[in-house]
Amino acid sequence: MKEADIIAVLRSENEEFRRLEDEHRTMEKTLDEMNKKRYLTADEEVDKKKMQKQKLHCKDRMAELIREYKQGVKN
Repeated sequence: MKEADIIAVLRSENEEFRRLEDEHRTMEKTLDEMNKKRYLTADEEVDKKKMQKQKLHCKDRMAELIREYKQGVKN
């Protein structure tokens, strides 16, 4: 099974995956907007770093769910 197929299955069957994907997409849009600004305040810089870490955490967890699904299919 291809990864794109697994993602489609997880989107339809796994609430956590859908939530993580939505959070990741929202943070991506927010970070894009922040990156368009010429300057960020110190607070905005801190928020940006936190959001980047949260976004990475979401991506890592989604990858973990994909790996778990692959393992489940193999067994």
